[in-house]
Amino acid sequence: MANRPAAALSLRDGDRERLLSLTRSSSVRAGLAQRARIVLLAAEGVANSVIAERVGVSRPTVIGWRERYEGGGIDGLHDEARSGRPRLVDHREIVAATLKPPPKKLGVTHWSSRLLAARLRISNGTVARAWRDYGVQPWRSETFKFSTDPELVAKVTDVVGLYLAPPENAIVLCVDEKSQVQALDRTQPMLPMQPGQVERRTHDYVRHGTTTLFAALEIATGKVTGAVKPRHRHQEFLVFLKQLARAYPDDELHLVMDNYATHKRPEIRDWLAANPRIHVHFTPTSGSWLNLVEVWFGIIERQTIRRGSFRSVHDLNAKIRAFIDGWNERCHPFIWTKTADEILKKSNRQTTSNTDH
Repeated sequence: MANRPAAALSLRDGDRERLLSLTRSSSVRAGLAQRARIVLLAAEGVANSVIAERVGVSRPTVIGWRERYEGGGIDGLHDEARSGRPRLVDHREIVAATLKPPPKKLGVTHWSSRLLAARLRISNGTVARAWRDYGVQPWRSETFKFSTDPELVAKVTDVVGLYLAPPENAIVLCVDEKSQVQALDRTQPMLPMQPGQVERRTHDYVRHGTTTLFAALEIATGKVTGAVKPRHRHQEFLVFLKQLARAYPDDELHLVMDNYATHKRPEIRDWLAANPRIHVHFTPTSGSWLNLVEVWFGIIERQTIRRGSFRSVHDLNAKIRAFIDGWNERCHPFIWTKTADEILKKSNRQTTSNTDH
């Protein structure tokens, strides 16, 4: 009687192939593959007790999964969600504690999961889950700087207007200096890149002095006019301005510069007044990121200075000049895309409190 054939289980359209796939897959859970095999045997009319013996489960288990398939198809073979043990710690309380600075006696600037867990007498895994749920990351820190310039709107509008719609028959140059560029020489020769091995250099170095790089980026072409000077004073800056005037003898020039004191010395103002074809546009205080030459400074830093090894300031200067020459052969326009309104919309000081937790 135990092996009497049972009524064959009727499979839904297309389910046989899906069930066979589940029984053969190496990536599905073993329990799901077992249930698929039960249903397939039931569809062949195999008795429930025989199915139980072949699959290694009890007869009530076979009957239960037959019923689950009849009621919900293949989806009914998956595990149902379980409520689990109720959460004993409110994640909001953990986050609230995280947002408060640690006690001074701990001597730390921010909480770690283990420090906070010890204080709250819970597991550090619970703290980590609360942080994950609320997107709290105490170990991370970023920088910000809000401009306090009372002429912020006017200066942003002026500079961005130059980028987006430069005056006709005029050249826009972004001017600045990269000071204190160090001539660092590694204590041992660098090991070159090899297949499967990155370039390697020693962590220690010898300083051979510093140089200052003055640069003017022509945004329409990307061409750079540069000069290296031993010092960073208004005298050197004035010499560089005169170099620019000679490089563009017949053009009206619009210079974008930051508010560094050297740029506003009486000697500089007098020279500019004597050369009315040269116009200066200052970026806002704490807004030197508006100056596109800063992007170019990042390029030369990454491609020449940071990984270079220089035996003298003269060597450093020579390699900077070589980079500028090579750059001007392959240069490209620097295109500004954001409007002044888009920038000013994001420049408002953000609140420093948050009551969303």
